[in-house]
Amino acid sequence: MYIALSPGCVGVRAENLAQRIAAAKDHGFAGVDIDVSEIADLVDSTSAEAVSEQFEKAEIIAAGWGLPMAWSGSEEAWKADLAKLPRLAKAAAAIGCFRTATWIMPASNDRAFDENLAFHIERFKPISEILGEHGHRLGLEFIGPKTIRNNFKYSFVHDMPGMLDMTSKIGENVGLLLDCWHLYTSHGRASDVAKLKETDVVYVHVNDAPAGIAIDEQSDNVRCLPGETGVIDIAGFLDALKSIGYSGPVIPEPFKKELGDLPNDAARLEATAASMRKVFATLG
Repeated sequence: MYIALSPGCVGVRAENLAQRIAAAKDHGFAGVDIDVSEIADLVDSTSAEAVSEQFEKAEIIAAGWGLPMAWSGSEEAWKADLAKLPRLAKAAAAIGCFRTATWIMPASNDRAFDENLAFHIERFKPISEILGEHGHRLGLEFIGPKTIRNNFKYSFVHDMPGMLDMTSKIGENVGLLLDCWHLYTSHGRASDVAKLKETDVVYVHVNDAPAGIAIDEQSDNVRCLPGETGVIDIAGFLDALKSIGYSGPVIPEPFKKELGDLPNDAARLEATAASMRKVFATLG
């Protein structure tokens, strides 16, 4: 596994591929997320080889891409995005980027659990099939904080066992976007990760939690840099991922207000990179 950057997750503006690659390279990240629509346009206007060359020259890995689909909206919007997906998946595959992911709302005011489960399986099966045709794996992220579910009528999948059960019903190329924050806030442990198979984990996010707040009182948009407080056992989390053979990107997603208050993107990137170097140094 390797340290990778998703610029938006740390409040960094990277308006095009060149800026994304430069942000990663200049601050010691081994990989960077792509904007798959931009990649598809670049492949069409130049070539996959020309796009790949940008990564190769910088020695930066194309880590993955967020699933650009309105899958939870109207059937019309879902079908329209489904029709666009083959082109995007083909372009990402052409530059060797085979991981994509999205997150799942852990509650609903409209659908009880069983109905909501059936809805998600129906929406994601065709997505996984298209992705599978191009060699892609899809990671689905469970959202752990109880403070979110408290605002809705019906609870939905919000922990690792529940998400693994749902992904097994969707497709063989579907697994987890595993975030140590959501593992922690769903009362999961690093030891639970050690019981997984490598194929269960598609993508990984890391961060830390504020000290002095009970697990069930943690707010999703108030987090800390990886390793900052030690509330989350990030060392154990990374060790568990290593033990199952996870080889993909590990991306910081701190949602830390103070990070945005820093004077510029370079300062935000350096603070984030330093935190990642610190937690990765704990690996044996």
